Formats: sequence, C-alpha cells, structure tokens
Amino acid sequence: MKESNQHVLKKVSQPGAISEPLTIDVRGKVALVTGASRGIGRATALALAHQGAAVAVHYREKTAEAGAVVAEIERGGGRAVACQADIRRPENISMLVEQTVTAFGKIDILVNNAGIVRDNFMIFMKEEEWAEVLDVDLTAAFRLMKATARIMMRQRRGRIVNVSSAAALTGDLRRANYSAAKAGLLGLTRTAARELAGSGITVNAVAPGLIDTDMTLSLDDAARAKRLAPVPLARFGTAAEVAALIVFLASDAASYMTGQVVGVDGGLHM
Repeated sequence: MKESNQHVLKKVSQPGAISEPLTIDVRGKVALVTGASRGIGRATALALAHQGAAVAVHYREKTAEAGAVVAEIERGGGRAVACQADIRRPENISMLVEQTVTAFGKIDILVNNAGIVRDNFMIFMKEEEWAEVLDVDLTAAFRLMKATARIMMRQRRGRIVNVSSAAALTGDLRRANYSAAKAGLLGLTRTAARELAGSGITVNAVAPGLIDTDMTLSLDDAARAKRLAPVPLARFGTAAEVAALIVFLASDAASYMTGQVVGVDGGLHM
C-alpha cells in the first residue's frame, strides 16, 4: 500500500501533470451590470470591458453618465451598450435582459450592483422607505437572477456576482431597510449557488465596507474619521478595488468558488 501511494504521488508530480494556471480572463463573455452609471457599478463595467467582456451598462436615470461609461469602453476598443430600466418594475427586468441578449447574443455574467438607501431610524421608518429599498436592493436582484439563470442554464455556464455590504454582517445605524436587504441577498446567493451548481453556474457575493462612492461624499472629516476608527487599514476603499474582486469572481480563475461571501473592507471583519 505504501509503494502504491508513492507511485501516485510521483505520477502527480511529473512535469505536465499540473494543469495550466487559470487567468482572470473574461474575453468573449457578455456581462450585464446593474447600477453601472457610477460608483462600484461603473468601475465594474470598465474593469470587465478592460478584460475583454462586452458590457450592458444598466442605469435608471443618469443617461449622460451611462453614456460616458459606454463611450469610455468603446474608446478602449471594447463593446458596450447603455440600457435604461427601472428595475423595481418586473416587466422592466425582462426588457433589460432582452436588450442585453439582442445587443450581444447571450449573457454570461450578471453583476447585481444596483442599490439605494433611504436612511431613517427604524422606529421612524416609513413603509415606503422600507419597501423601496427592499424592491431595488433585494427583489430586483432575485428577479434578474431568475431571468438570467434560465439563459445561463441553456449555455451550461454562468457567473452571478451580488454586491452586498458589510452592513449585512453587522447592521448599520439608520439603515434597517438597507441592512436587511443586503443580508437577504447573502441568503439568496447561497441558495442560488446550491440550486444552480449543477448547471455550471457559480453565484457569489462581495461585501464592501467603507468605499469612496457617492454615498460617502456627504460625510465630513469628523464623520469619516469616526467610521475609519475600527478599520485596520485605516482608509476608505476604492470602487476599483471592489471591481477587481468582481472581475475575478466572474472569471474562470474562480471556477471552484460558489456560495461565498468575500469582504472588501480593509480588515473590518476578520
């Protein structure tokens, strides 16, 4: 038995027995990125395009900003199309998916990034403030996953990356709606990962911490310092740093990862 094991080890360690290293490469893939006119969504659309993917740049209202993202991708030799949709409406989900398939013929990658906040203390939070955040941050993601998974299942391959938040792990002051939606997104991620694994589809989530986006621009120096106090790396992250992780999860380099939640938070949770 001992000799047999040694033979196996020697055989595995022979030159050529180890497969070629995987690269972060999405060339020839088609990605739909929601909320891609600014912030993490914009950075993700640009990063995916830089690595060779065609990108559907979703937006709700910021037509000029979305157009600028498309123009930047095209200047770099990539392919992109701007797709307007209010994803709170179920019929617009179908329209958005159809626009992407019409433009590029398929969907390989879905990045559920679109999100809103309607901050208020829980005891004062209005029903509409709760419902609107859940509709955009969680229910729309569910509907998009459902719609695109059907396409990916026929292709026998797909990558879904959901943008959650560190708030899903700890809660966040005045954001019961946002924290609940982002926490729900983690449960949805894990369930979808189990259900879709047999079809060659991976589903993962990223949980950004303090990232410099439009949501943080309103913070004064004192508020920023207070928020940074528990962060070991002692700085805000960038949208590009989150986008780099999303591109990795969308690539074949992450083909053995599914149902995972990966933090990008400067060490806030460890």
